[in-house]
Amino acid sequence: MERGIVLVGLNHRSAPVEVRERVAFANGRLEPPLRRLVAVAGVAEGAILSTCNRVEVLACGPDPTALGAALPGFLASEHGVPEPALAGHLYTHTDREAVRHLFRVAASLDSMVVGEPQILGQLKEQYAAAAAAGASGQILHRCFHRSFSVAKRIRRETRIAERAVSIGSAAVELSRSIFDRLADKSALLLGAGTMGELTARQLLAQGVGSVMVANRTFDRAIDVARTLGAMPVPWDRLPRYLPLADLVIAAASGEEFLLPRAAIEEAMHERRHRAMFLIDLAVPRALDPAVNQLDNVYLYDIDDLEGVVTQNRGARAREAAKAETIVDAEVDTFWRWYTSLDVVPTIVALRERMEAIRRYEVERSLAALGALDPRQREALERLTQAIVNKVLHAPLTALRRHRADPAEAFYVEAARRLFRLGTGATGEASEERSARSTRAPDGPPEGEADRESAHAARGGSRAGVGPGRAAEDARELGRSARSARAPDGPPDDFDEDT
Repeated sequence: MERGIVLVGLNHRSAPVEVRERVAFANGRLEPPLRRLVAVAGVAEGAILSTCNRVEVLACGPDPTALGAALPGFLASEHGVPEPALAGHLYTHTDREAVRHLFRVAASLDSMVVGEPQILGQLKEQYAAAAAAGASGQILHRCFHRSFSVAKRIRRETRIAERAVSIGSAAVELSRSIFDRLADKSALLLGAGTMGELTARQLLAQGVGSVMVANRTFDRAIDVARTLGAMPVPWDRLPRYLPLADLVIAAASGEEFLLPRAAIEEAMHERRHRAMFLIDLAVPRALDPAVNQLDNVYLYDIDDLEGVVTQNRGARAREAAKAETIVDAEVDTFWRWYTSLDVVPTIVALRERMEAIRRYEVERSLAALGALDPRQREALERLTQAIVNKVLHAPLTALRRHRADPAEAFYVEAARRLFRLGTGATGEASEERSARSTRAPDGPPEGEADRESAHAARGGSRAGVGPGRAAEDARELGRSARSARAPDGPPDDFDEDT
């Protein structure tokens, strides 16, 4: 094969955040590094994927081994990081495995949270940057767009994204099982820690009507409320605001329960016993477990949520197995197309070489025969074209049959050596040429070439030649071809003695 696909990178499994952040590319500033990437020796096409969980460089070029050696250096030099500092964290995927990895990333099978949808949008944005910078070409264009289709197919055919697999998303899932809708509900966040804030963000993302934030340090409550678009609540006024909350997220703890049973009872009385959903994320627990005994009060602690997450992860794992099967099939489809990029130029070059030889021999013979009328010239053209089609039928069929075979490279190389073909063109230009040159690539059906040759030799009605004339002309051509040569000489490398 005359090209390779190589992916080099690191992710949340291979490198800690302090390493990933050192080589991360700034969003919206990919064009300069992309231009430097395609300037690396041997890189014909390139793209960069940089998110909070991964930094990867994908490239195509004529020498996969050289690409695999060059890309770590590119990644290190772009950020002024010594290459040995990255060596233990980098992974390299080549050819089919590089394609498989990209498809899995797009489908979020390689994400920290399997099934999350954000990665596909990031992948599209960063491919668009590569295209805009002129760094991607035919191969990466096809590869990325195929990865987008794979991701959509997996979303459509599996349930990989339907079950919550984080504490925050599990809390949202449980709240939806209690409330018909969230748009008219209010949430109260007790404590402005990271987990509580993330859960509040999940609720906001799912459309909860409003959020209140209470914290022992009121300035911190103000800061978090500002980032959430929420309302800060003084800690000492919790009893006043608690009856307004349909959902309570407790993310702070103390020596005693923040909300004892009596406080919840009083709030429920003021709420006229409308349902209240409480999530206790704190360890030690912040909410009195006895509140679960109250009517229309639903309390879940961190262990309850972990149980939901574990159960859902198992469900996602089963769906992920289905998704992997889809990825395998899509990689096979892409690889058949990819390997055909070598077969098509070879087919084109082989037909062109045979046509050059045919034209050379026809012109040489015509020079020896002298003037022929148009019907005789047409009979000669049809005869020689039929012979070429018949000769090429078997090798072209074999090349097409083996285009997706692991031994495909052997057949291509054998054809090039046997027929003394040049390196030929690759890529889009060769596909355009193949559309013109291989319109009827296998020639006539089995037996048709024989009938066509015989028809031309008999001077059939389509050529308009009288019976026996073309056959006599053909015999004369055979005699004259041995003693005459066309003025322009044979095609390059043509050995007349063979």
